[in-house]
Amino acid sequence: MERIWLKHYPAGVTFDINPDVYTSIVDLFETAVSRFGKKTALYHMGSTMTYKALEKKSRYFASFLQNVLNLKPGDRLAIMLPNTMQYIVSVIGALRAGMTVVNVNPLYTARELEHQVNDAQVDTIVVMSNFVETVKTTLPKTRLKHVIVTEIADLFPQWKSGLINFIARRIKKVAPTFHMPDAILFKKALKQGARASFQPVEVCGEDIAFLQYTGGTTGVSKGAKLSHRNMIANVEQAYAWMSQSQIKEGQEILITALPLYHIFSLMMNGFAFLKVGVKNVLITNPKDIPGLIRELSKHRFTIFSGVNTLFKALLRHRNFKKLDFSSLKIAIGGGMAVHKQVAADWAALTGVPLLEAYGLTEASPGVCCNPLGAEKFSGSIGYPFPSTDIKIVDHQGIELPVEAVGELCVHGPQVMQGYWNRPQETMDVLTEDGWLRTGDIAKIDAEGQVFIVDRKKDMIVVSGYNVYPNEVETAIAEHPDVLEVAVIGEPNENTGEVIKAFVVRKDESLTREKLMAFCRERLTFYKIPKHYEFCGELPKTNVGKILRRALREERFRNKNVQ
Repeated sequence: MERIWLKHYPAGVTFDINPDVYTSIVDLFETAVSRFGKKTALYHMGSTMTYKALEKKSRYFASFLQNVLNLKPGDRLAIMLPNTMQYIVSVIGALRAGMTVVNVNPLYTARELEHQVNDAQVDTIVVMSNFVETVKTTLPKTRLKHVIVTEIADLFPQWKSGLINFIARRIKKVAPTFHMPDAILFKKALKQGARASFQPVEVCGEDIAFLQYTGGTTGVSKGAKLSHRNMIANVEQAYAWMSQSQIKEGQEILITALPLYHIFSLMMNGFAFLKVGVKNVLITNPKDIPGLIRELSKHRFTIFSGVNTLFKALLRHRNFKKLDFSSLKIAIGGGMAVHKQVAADWAALTGVPLLEAYGLTEASPGVCCNPLGAEKFSGSIGYPFPSTDIKIVDHQGIELPVEAVGELCVHGPQVMQGYWNRPQETMDVLTEDGWLRTGDIAKIDAEGQVFIVDRKKDMIVVSGYNVYPNEVETAIAEHPDVLEVAVIGEPNENTGEVIKAFVVRKDESLTREKLMAFCRERLTFYKIPKHYEFCGELPKTNVGKILRRALREERFRNKNVQ
């Protein structure tokens, strides 16, 4: 459709970006190092690392991958880490070695990890010591050969590193002592890499930077192939959108509370602000709200990104209201819908509007964002980013006019190459001319603002995390006392949605508590249903397909909820 939204772009925001301004993420990083070498790049638990030091550590890690493990460009490296300096070093080091990064949620169960590393054909994984047992469980069922283990303080100054790691293991016991004779210690890997000679790899825009796993709009988790060019395009789009925010090079302080393995945080906090040499404050456990607030009190932070549930939790804590927000310039909400009241409360307290953005993994992820100058909450996801085309289509793929409701489709340089080794699934969402079918039902108003109306598929979003009913249903169906199961999402004030399971029992002694315990062994916590309804049968089509849509209707609800 005609780019009617361009007429309403904020003054100074360019209509188009150059996705080839950097040849790769490596080029972007090396440019940042050359410009901001002595500036602080990372801050974590009181320790800092300059851009120059980050270049050295990532080079050592890249050298280790090349010379010690003999990994080649294009090989996949799984990284199973929370927000730490080691995460950044590992990602940049892998990309400098020409490898493809496979981000893994550290909270995954062995079952979930097994699927991902097998699907991505991963030989090597970097993991925090806390999660070694999960990796050990998967070893007999995967092709993993090399396990690189790190502890929370490995990149802190030597005296501090040993002390904090000891306290974590022996006193607080938040980092269990692990026994894995063949494991490679991260510290030793860097030392070995430092003794070898790193051979720079020529990385081009079309090389795959990330296999970012997502269920897409349906089905089993798949690896979205995000190229260096995809990511650079989204970096440039986000930067262009923020260009009128009075950002000052080398002076901004960015709070990274969302996990960097999540695509929203990875692009926005990991790469977008490299261009201006931010000081990136890494928060390992954002669920510790009092601890997060204490950390915030130490910094005159200027940029904050999060999801609705995080903003809401902060606003409810009395100590958050005591912070100094005079330096804050940008606050961005993504990953899930921002609630109107949360946005209003945030703006009233901080004096800075909470901008709602929209994206999906398959678009690296940014597609739309509200303008920085927005004075009030509109309920829209804003306007498409520069160099981004959108359209609304009906079920036959025919484009619809303004204000009509249909499926949102996206075209732009940030759209993925496809799904890893899944040609049919790729064809299902990518047209021959490069349009991405998002699976979201939306409308565009006369000014070009986009409003999400509903989801075409059954994906559930819990606190910004995508949950795919098929995966949850498959896990529950393995219980010997379950005959049939179906899963839906229900609105929830705190998490956006919660998961509800409808279960037909083989044995009436099966309870909610038994099912939850069963799920804890197979699913990450946010995928575990909170509500269970036991019923005699599930609504089905004439060919036996369960109708989740019907389960949302009142006549099938609240019969025997536990």
